[in-house]
Amino acid sequence: MPRCWPTFRFRSGNGAVSPTKPEELPDNRSTHSGSDSSSGSGSTTEAEAEAEHQPVAEGQDKKKKKMKKDKKMRKKIHKDEEDTKTESKASEDKDDDKKDKKQKVPVGSVSEAKHIYKGASDDDGNWTWVDKYPDDVEEAAENEETATYAVVVRNQKSNDSRKKLEAHSIIVQSPQLRAALSEILANYPGVACELTRLEFEAPFKPFVHRWTEFTKYLEKPDLDDKTKEHMKLLSDILNYEIGDKVKASQDYVRNGVVSFEDLWMIFQPGTVVLSEYNGPLSAFEMVETEYMQNNLTGKFLQVRCDCVDYGGKEFGRFQEEINIRKYIGTKKITGLKVYPLQFHPDKETISVNLTKRGEIFEQLAGHHYKQYEGKAINWDRDGNEIECQVTGRIVVDIDSFNRFSPWRVRYLNEWHADDLERFSKHKEKMGLPDDKFILPPYYQMLCRSRTRGYSLRFKKWLDFFIDQISEVTWNSNAFDRLVLPPDQKELILSFSESQLAGSSFDDVISGKGKGIICLLSGPPGVGKTLTAEAVAENLKVPLHVLSSGDLGSDPWEVERELQSILELVARWKAILLLDECDVFLEARSTHELERNKVVSIFLRTLEYYEGIMFMTTNRVEDIDAAFQSRIHVSIEYPDLTAASRRAIWKNFLAGSSLKSSLNDKDVAELAELKLNGRQIKNVLKAAQLLAARKKSETLDRKYIETVLVIEKKRPGAPQQMMHYL
Repeated sequence: MPRCWPTFRFRSGNGAVSPTKPEELPDNRSTHSGSDSSSGSGSTTEAEAEAEHQPVAEGQDKKKKKMKKDKKMRKKIHKDEEDTKTESKASEDKDDDKKDKKQKVPVGSVSEAKHIYKGASDDDGNWTWVDKYPDDVEEAAENEETATYAVVVRNQKSNDSRKKLEAHSIIVQSPQLRAALSEILANYPGVACELTRLEFEAPFKPFVHRWTEFTKYLEKPDLDDKTKEHMKLLSDILNYEIGDKVKASQDYVRNGVVSFEDLWMIFQPGTVVLSEYNGPLSAFEMVETEYMQNNLTGKFLQVRCDCVDYGGKEFGRFQEEINIRKYIGTKKITGLKVYPLQFHPDKETISVNLTKRGEIFEQLAGHHYKQYEGKAINWDRDGNEIECQVTGRIVVDIDSFNRFSPWRVRYLNEWHADDLERFSKHKEKMGLPDDKFILPPYYQMLCRSRTRGYSLRFKKWLDFFIDQISEVTWNSNAFDRLVLPPDQKELILSFSESQLAGSSFDDVISGKGKGIICLLSGPPGVGKTLTAEAVAENLKVPLHVLSSGDLGSDPWEVERELQSILELVARWKAILLLDECDVFLEARSTHELERNKVVSIFLRTLEYYEGIMFMTTNRVEDIDAAFQSRIHVSIEYPDLTAASRRAIWKNFLAGSSLKSSLNDKDVAELAELKLNGRQIKNVLKAAQLLAARKKSETLDRKYIETVLVIEKKRPGAPQQMMHYL
């Protein structure tokens, strides 16, 4: 180590301050003699001057020697300082080497735990982690001693003016209490009584909801002394903490009313609650409640509860969030937006009705062709629900809804362990195999009130109410009333039935050319569309009607929509009717490239279609040559003859809601008018409305004549109509 000299300072003759050792400091004695008092003039003699000069010269010699010595000393001190710097630099280099060695230790290789601590925060609340152990850390309140107690109560200052302190939480450590609570709080969500330490936080909801069970257990005669002692201890603590809440909850139940602040007391997790949330009255399983607040509705209680839903592949739970806005005073429990089933005045009947509806919901899993009439649910661009009126045939198909609709998918939660145990017991009771899934009655009661599918009439994906779904009423006489030559009817019916039965005929390339495509051509109103409708009614399968406008105009849009529709039709085993398909069948040219793309896409898609397709056109002469080889059956409908029109008149009159007074002669005369089938239908519909307006019990010819008089004024009316009238 370098030597450290204590430094002193003295001022040299030239005013500079120099450091030196204390023993080398110059004497502070004076270099001048005092004045001689015996001399009157104060002057000195030569001898005296000489005598005086000698010590001065000696002093100057000493001073010069001293300065040389000081200069030498300063050089030595400077050399010592340089040595000190050199040794300090060497020490720093040595420390750097140590740091380098530390940095070379692999990350995470030291088998120790390094503890760092939260530092003090500044005025802005900012803080960082430090290496120093805090000085103000107090000993932990819970230790080996507190672990010996049956119950530990964590207290805090109370906001209740009737109490000084109140419990923040309670820790149950007694094995006897844990065994008792495992029975009292059985299946209560969020409570695991098998833990060594059971912690319950205020306001101690499990004990408020299960207070009846708690008091009954306390009164058991077969309890051992230790369990009684510990139960009494916990009872005294809870009576002090929540005794008022329990009394309030019991009072609410007796009177059927509740305040907003105490709403949570009537909602016990795991119980069944009722609500008309997003539909008719439905049952849910209560999960939890939470008081919340936002800028739109202010304070509210959010009730989170589960219903049973179908996700397209399997059943599961789906959680709904029902909010009850804050209100003043008390409110009738059954008047709330959601309330427990036990408060319903006829809970047995409502449970049975909800279970029956759940059975229907379960049966609708998969895809089903149904009839619907009533309100359904659609969505706007923001995803908000809007009601719409729907009448007609629908396909219930949640899986296809999730895949092809533009609306959001309802993702389901998995079943709980208790659910799976109930399913297993129900299967065992019903004698069902393990691979067979069936909902027990309790879960049927919790089923959703709506299901999703497709409206064939409105061509929209919608949410349908279970109560409005019914079976399809088939028109079994539709095909018989179809006015076609018998051989053509037989041909159409034969290939349609064989296709639905699953024809094994295939192309050289597997999956190619498996479908049946029928082209119906002819003037309007001769029965082209009716043929496809009659075949669908006779085979009792869905009929999906499309026009060119439903597929868009851009090639990529046409391809996407067409592929989706053909996949759906094949899944539903439906008949596809592409009405007025001239835009897809028209011959390609060298000038209209975009339309050529559409025709090419349509041709390629038809190759791999596996269902039944009817295409209608009024311009068969403009069809692209490539379509001719892809069409299995082509039927041309000529203009209706008098005999055909007579059959059509009779068919519509037979189906009229009013009894007809027309005889065969009247029908024959009307058949002479060159009207197509659609015009005949429109005339009879208008005549029937006119008869109903006149309160006539029969459909007379005069009403038909009145409609025909109006019809002749329409531009393009047949000349035969003019002569007839």
